Amino acid sequence: MTADRTAAVDAAIEAELRLLAPEVRSSPELLGQLLHPEFTEFGVSGARWDRASIIKSLTESTEAGTRPLIASRMRGVQLADDVVHLTFDTDSNGRLAHRSSLWRRCEGEWLLWFHQGTPFSADAGAEV
Repeated sequence: MTADRTAAVDAAIEAELRLLAPEVRSSPELLGQLLHPEFTEFGVSGARWDRASIIKSLTESTEAGTRPLIASRMRGVQLADDVVHLTFDTDSNGRLAHRSSLWRRCEGEWLLWFHQGTPFSADAGAEV
């Protein structure tokens, strides 16, 4: 753990990685355990999702368990005692996205409160 990396950042990264696992993304119960009741996402497609709609979409998708998301360059910063911001990139069979997640600690559990995915091409470069 680096000086900038707190236990809260580590906990949020662990939760994010669980959220990316195919077995979690295909289970309404497991997925629901990681999403805040007020969850909102602006997806890679441009669609706006709430908690119920993203759970339904991911768990009913025939691709949910077959296409793993490969995460890279994940890093985080603790913004407040109970808020962590994560940024990372994903690759889903060549579909690349920059991602940003806000995690909130609620009653001792880290829950995803907001997420945004922005597509990018390898030609545009992933480095900042």
